[in-house]
This record gives sequence, C-alpha cells and structure tokens, in this order.
Amino acid sequence: MVKPCSLVKPCHLVKPVSAGRLAGRYLSHQRGLPGLPVPPLQQTCQRYITALEPIVEADELKRTRSLLEEFQRAGGLGERLQRGLEKRAQGSENWLSDWWVQVAYLEYRMPVVVHSSPGLVLPRMDFTDQQGQIKFAAKLIAGVLDFKTMIDNETLPVEFLGGKPLCMNQYYEVLSSCRIPGLKRDSVVNHAKSPAPPKHITVVHNFQFFVLDVYHSDGSPLTADQLRVQLEKICRASAPAGARPLGILTTQHRDSWGKTYQLLMQDETNRASVSAIQRSIFTLCLDPARPQTSGDSYRSAAAVQMLHGGGSGGNSGNRWFDKTLQFIVGEDGTCGANYEHAPAEGPPIVALIDHVVEYTRKPEPERRHSASLPTPQKLHFNITAEVQRDIEEAERSMDTLAQDLDMRVMVFGHFGKNVPKSHKMSPDAFVQMALQLAYYRMYQHCCATYESASLRMFRRGRTDTIRSASSASAAFVKAFDGPRTQVCVRPAAPVPTPNTSRARPLCDDRSLCFPLVPSKTDCVMCFGPVVPNGYGVCYNPMDDHINFAVSSFNSCQDTDSARMARAVEAALLDMKTLLDQTPQAKL
Repeated sequence: MVKPCSLVKPCHLVKPVSAGRLAGRYLSHQRGLPGLPVPPLQQTCQRYITALEPIVEADELKRTRSLLEEFQRAGGLGERLQRGLEKRAQGSENWLSDWWVQVAYLEYRMPVVVHSSPGLVLPRMDFTDQQGQIKFAAKLIAGVLDFKTMIDNETLPVEFLGGKPLCMNQYYEVLSSCRIPGLKRDSVVNHAKSPAPPKHITVVHNFQFFVLDVYHSDGSPLTADQLRVQLEKICRASAPAGARPLGILTTQHRDSWGKTYQLLMQDETNRASVSAIQRSIFTLCLDPARPQTSGDSYRSAAAVQMLHGGGSGGNSGNRWFDKTLQFIVGEDGTCGANYEHAPAEGPPIVALIDHVVEYTRKPEPERRHSASLPTPQKLHFNITAEVQRDIEEAERSMDTLAQDLDMRVMVFGHFGKNVPKSHKMSPDAFVQMALQLAYYRMYQHCCATYESASLRMFRRGRTDTIRSASSASAAFVKAFDGPRTQVCVRPAAPVPTPNTSRARPLCDDRSLCFPLVPSKTDCVMCFGPVVPNGYGVCYNPMDDHINFAVSSFNSCQDTDSARMARAVEAALLDMKTLLDQTPQAKL
C-alpha cells in the first residue's frame, strides 16, 4: 500500500531498455517494488502552470492561475480530490495504471490503427521470394518462442537501474493476449494466465487465417526447420482465390467494430475461429511483395505497411489489429511488427524484437524429421450479408484513413548520439531541443509537446508525460536564430528519458508527440498524430545516425511531414555547428 506523501522529490524517469539486466525471478522482486506515490496537490498545480507557460497567452495564463488558486483553497475541490487519490493509493497496487489503461486505450473509441497502435520497421532482410520469406519467418517464430521460455519459466532477466529493480509486469502481458471490442468500452484478455495456456500462433496469408501449433505434445517447441515446413503447407493452402478480408473489420471505429463483433459471434463457427485468433501466442502476417523503391521512400512505404497495411488494396485485411503482437514479414524482405498498445508500452516489445532479430542471425540448428507434423488448421467464417456490408464499409473507412496519413521516415546520417555525448549532453535532450527548434522555425510559436516516460520503478508502473516544451526551451528556440550571444550552451544535467506511448495532448491546439524509442536493432517505430492538426515524431538514435518517423494528416493544410523532417535535419545540423563553435566546459 502507498502512504500519502507530503513532499515528492522529482524522480528521473527511465528508459528501461538501456538499463542493466541481472538474472532474477519475476515474483521474487515484484512485491518489493514501491507503490506509485500521489504527488502533493500544490506540486501538481505548479507543474501544470509550468507546462502552460510556453504555450498559452498571458491573459489565459493569468485566468488559469486564478482558477487554480480557487481549486487549491482550503476545504475546496482540490483537497477533496487529493484525499480521494490518496485513499485509492492506500488500497491498490498502483492508483494510476488501471485508470490509464481504461481511459487512454480501452475507452478510446477511434480505430486502433494509426490512432493508437504503433508500427515498427526492421532493417530490410536479405530475401526477395517466398522461400526466403518462409525461412526467415520460421526463425522469427523460433526466436519468439525462445524469449517466451524465459517468460514462462520466470527466468527473464530483471532490469535494474541504479541497483534498483524495475517492474517486469508488462513482459508477462504481451504474448497470448488480445483486445476484445465492446460497444462502449473494450477489454483485454490474457490467455497465458489460463489453466491451459495456448500452444499455437495465428498465421494469416492472402486474408486467410490458420492455426499453427508451435509445440510438440511433450511441450518442446518446433524447430525452425519444422516451422518452415508448416509455413509452406499454409502458403500452399491459401492461394489468393478471392478470400474476403475479414481482418479489416479490426480497423474500424471501436463502436462500429463492437457492433459487428456481436453479429459475427452469433455464429458458432465464427466464435471458434475468432477465439483461436484471440488465444494465439501472437499473429504472423505473411505479405506479398510490394512495388520496388529504395532509400527513405522504401522506409516510408514500409512504415505504412507496419502501421496500417496500406488500405483495402494492400494488406490491411491481412491483419488482426486487436492482437497485442503481430509480426509482419513481406515476400520482398520488408519486415516489422504492429502492437496493440493497451497491455504494454514500447520497451517490452522492443526488447522482445531485439532478442528475435539477434536469434534470426544465429546459425541454423541441426534439422529434425518433420513427417509426423499435423497439417495446420484453416479457420473458417460464415459471413452474413450484414457482416459483408460492414467489411465493405471498413474497407472504405480504412482507405480514407490510409490516404489521409502523411508518413515520412528519414535516416539522419550526418551524426548520431555520439555527438551530443561527446559534449556531455543527453542525446534525447539534444534531439528534443532540435524538434522544438524545427517546429518554432516552421510556425513561429511553441506548442504542447508530449514525450512519454516510464514509471516502471514503481509496481505496475506504466507511463508518465514529459512536457518537452518549457519556458527554457522556448527561450532557447527564440534566441537560436538571433545574436549568438543570447544562446547558452552547457552540458545537460541528468534528464528524464522516454519510451513510446500514447496520450491526449495538454491542450487542443496543434500538438506534438515526440517519443524516443531506443533499440539495439537499427529500426524505427512509427505512429499517427494524436490530434488532427499535429505531428507524431518517433526517433531511435544510433551511434552514427538517427532514425526518424514523422507523421501528420494530409487533411490538415498546416502540417507537412516532409517539411517537418527537413526542418529537423536543418535544426540538428545547426545545433551541431553551434556546439562546434562553443568551447566545451571543463567538468
């Protein structure tokens, strides 16, 4: 239980993927983690005002201060709400996490596609045909199962930071889980915790779904070679013969999908097939080859495939977007993942993918005889005329959304995190200030900015918000293009470091969402803007380059992803020039 705190010292928010790892069992440390404290009312209000200072006009700020004074008065609404939070904290493991999941995800009714679920683009793999696709996909499955063994045995190395363990709960929520649509609110079911945990994955090819058992009767996992044989069977059994793209229903507005889901589940065959998808460990999507492109154009097109599949004429129907984890393997070597955000934040997904990518690079183990393997089960659906109309409506809606999304992936190749580090600066802080500078140069004002940060130092911690737009950042960007004497450059103090997540912005004006998603793999995560007239920018700083994914909506005349990407590039180069011209401080 958590005691109310009279004073909270600001904690550094951490990026777990770079934390040290030590062997240890999940439950052995979980109970010892501290609960999330409730910040004092005065601190909460002060930080709210601080966040507003760089983005609202003086008269609005003055009015807000007056409202907060009334809110904080003795015996007022603020004190009553504060006592309610403190009481909730005393009776729960984490007073915030359940609310966060419900409000930020399960009650959020926009489609999970683009609006909520991130995509992740891996480096292009070295194959260009179905044989190579199947071989890589088989090793990918084996790599996930290898990671799953650590989860099942509770031997997944516990992440530590500063000698203190971080909450590992999210790692146990990723596999065998699925979002379930509802009429007003969705839910999440984790079948890994059931008495008979799933032993299969779902494979979707040419819009057709299959159950692939990935364990033998003795509990041992199939080898990569055995999985390859099974995937070949699936591809032979799923010729493109006009199968209806049932998976595109999962791209709908959640209320619409909830209604269609009820219709679909009235049929016994449909219930069994949908249940098999929902219970599966994860989904593997085998996509056809795409038109050939190269460079950033290829990466941008690949990001679209991971984020939403490209619309009804592409692969949006070759998905089940309610599954927590979908791996996507294209016949042309385009690979990545899409994950439904409710069960977990980015770090567990990235850690799993880093493990899988490393596993796929290992030499193939000795082959095992595969003659006795059963044929994978094809899932069947009975589609009524009403459900077919909903499929067609989902196709139209998905096409509209796909055409509206403006996605640009840029590899900034001039330098990477090595440059700010050489100047004793936080690479994340350096990039965040470049993003602020790029935006200010484009629009001549600052705006609400959301950068997510982990709360995993607390039991069942999810995420919190870093307001990167501050009075200090506003002063920096306004001074940058003026006389150089106005710009102070000095080594950064330790700063909060973020991971990926979603949230609504602080205000309704144009907003930015700028999460850092660090990974050992040279990949980039991508997502859509959180508001119609905003930007979503995700970045992964490597030693000598930085991967960026910039998104906006074409329907907003004021935003332009390509222009924003160019502005970010210019800002980074100009900031490096300034550093090169500034004597380094002696520490």
